[in-house]
Amino acid sequence: MALILFAGFIILILLRVPISMAIGAAVLAAFAVSEFSDSLYVIPLQILEGVNKPSLAAVPFFIMAGNLMNAATMTDRIFNFASALVGHFKAGLAQVNVLSSMIYAGVSGAAVADAAGLGTIEIKAMKERGYRPEFAAAVTVCSSVVGPLIPPSIGLVIYAFLAQQSVERMFLAGFVPGVLVGISLMAFNRILAVRENFPTQPKATPAEVRSSAVDGCLALVAPAIILGSILFGFVTATEAGVLACLYSILLGLMYRTLNWKNFISAVTDTMAMTTVIMIIIGFSIAMGWLLAIEQVPQKLGEWLFAFTENRHAFLALLMIFILLIGCVVEGVPAKLILVPMLLPVIDAYGIDRVHFGIILQLGLLIGIATPPMGIGLYIMVEVGKVPFEKVTVAVLPFLIPLVVVWILLTYIPELTLWLPNLVLGTETF
Repeated sequence: MALILFAGFIILILLRVPISMAIGAAVLAAFAVSEFSDSLYVIPLQILEGVNKPSLAAVPFFIMAGNLMNAATMTDRIFNFASALVGHFKAGLAQVNVLSSMIYAGVSGAAVADAAGLGTIEIKAMKERGYRPEFAAAVTVCSSVVGPLIPPSIGLVIYAFLAQQSVERMFLAGFVPGVLVGISLMAFNRILAVRENFPTQPKATPAEVRSSAVDGCLALVAPAIILGSILFGFVTATEAGVLACLYSILLGLMYRTLNWKNFISAVTDTMAMTTVIMIIIGFSIAMGWLLAIEQVPQKLGEWLFAFTENRHAFLALLMIFILLIGCVVEGVPAKLILVPMLLPVIDAYGIDRVHFGIILQLGLLIGIATPPMGIGLYIMVEVGKVPFEKVTVAVLPFLIPLVVVWILLTYIPELTLWLPNLVLGTETF
């Protein structure tokens, strides 16, 4: 049954069937050959039960906030501020690209929103200043990995729901890893600048830095407002999403960049994305129920323990497995499939669930920039008008710093856990 479930899903994905349909078809096929083949009514019951969770209400609001920020052209102000700060460095606009993503991460919480929203501005600016289009696309897709790590993050909200962890703890756990990823990419850009003749631009004057900061200050403080309101207990994660939407609308009206057409477009995009995510969540809950009935997680744990009881060896196998899945399946559906199956195994090896969440999050994010199925690569082809094969070749060196940081985070859990433990206290079980 499990073989039909996973094999069917992977085959449909490779055939380019939409993920929401692929996971639904795989679940139906698995039910059809199971002992519950005469009880298909269980599927809609599990779907309704799966999506009827208050914690999931935060997802559409954070999606909406990112779309509204894009509609209100806040991305332009963030890019200009980052350019004033680091644009004169070696590989200046490549560094601006990464820094912009780190700042924008606190608004959108989604790699796709980062790649599509900031990517248009970043690639255009880099091409105009003489950067190779494929290099600009590669930097952009890899820097978008930062978005779903630095809070707020849609992926971490979903993981918190699946792993029964607090959203606040997951948000704090993602902050240091997100900064480390950003720093590693900027350091790698600097190394490349030694042997490549990247274009440079004049250093911004203090007046220009102040001007860009003032122009974008309201957009820059949005992450602090969102995260601070959650951590200090003023609002829940869902209410913070509503606050982010209201703040985005207020900025759009204040800057006079949000019109009725842009607003409707943002709402429409949010509804479409939320619908797909909720369909996937519903089917994945049904899948998790079937796996639990068949005791697949327990059997997987027994097999792994028989294979190796060494925690470090298990973590290495886990990283390889996550990366392979991330290459063919997007982050949200991958989490919905993997988390229910792996949590019992993670617990058996004594790995902190918050730590595992960051390992999983970053591993799947690296997958969006990894050939052949990385969705970020296809976005760059459309946004940057660069042939797919050129983007693929250009992105490969940038996977080095991403994987190095991933390994460090995997084997040094304190990098992930010290901030949430410092702010919220150590969890006791």
